[in-house]
Amino acid sequence: MGFLMPIQVLRSSLASTLQGWRGTSVVQQAQQPAQRLQLYDMEGSPYCRLVREALTALGLDVEINPCPAGGKRFRPQAQRIGGKQQFPLLVDPNRQVTMYESADIVKYLFAIYGNGSTPRAYRRGVLDVPLSALASASGALRGIRYRPAREPKQPLHLWSFESSPYARLVRERLTELELPYVLHNLGKEQWADMGPAAMRIKPGPYRPKPGGKREAFWKRVGKVQVPYLEDPNTGKALFESADIMAYLEREYAQQPT
Repeated sequence: MGFLMPIQVLRSSLASTLQGWRGTSVVQQAQQPAQRLQLYDMEGSPYCRLVREALTALGLDVEINPCPAGGKRFRPQAQRIGGKQQFPLLVDPNRQVTMYESADIVKYLFAIYGNGSTPRAYRRGVLDVPLSALASASGALRGIRYRPAREPKQPLHLWSFESSPYARLVRERLTELELPYVLHNLGKEQWADMGPAAMRIKPGPYRPKPGGKREAFWKRVGKVQVPYLEDPNTGKALFESADIMAYLEREYAQQPT
């Protein structure tokens, strides 16, 4: 099993704290659309983070096309679609909608896939962007810069929720390596979900909320813990962020010669 240095987890936890741990819980469980939403995204971008928080709040899955600075796969594609390399860029194939601007995207997501109104915690406040930028700075801008990597034939699949300090480390690595992935948002649905998987706040055996996404995940893999990665290109399935990052390095990163 891999090992994460405490400083990595601490700085990722700091990023979540600066954001008030938004993107932890499901606020309004949305019905998944017929075709997945697509997000051209940089994990370390303060604006992209605001959109991913809303996606967790709605429990919406999304195809992530990582666009790190210097990236060669999805940045040109984003420019062809929207006319410029600006992120986040949301594509909703269900409604033929293409959108820039995080505030507009968040409002759109709650209007179309929520109950019509944006919850107060997810409305743009004066400090939201500065705090999100500070959260990015606390991570030394990880999840921003491109690193050469082999392109997978099929997107990977990651189960995560936005504020998870451990899942963030994996998303940063996926972004840097420009590896496309389906982000399965697995936000907390009840009080019993609170706390890390190994030490949840509520005592006694853990039971996910009946009928929720966490229950479906629990039945599928036998426990509820994020991050969890599946790679359809190799058949590999992994828990633990350190193990996942080590796997991504071995399987996809192009090592300097």
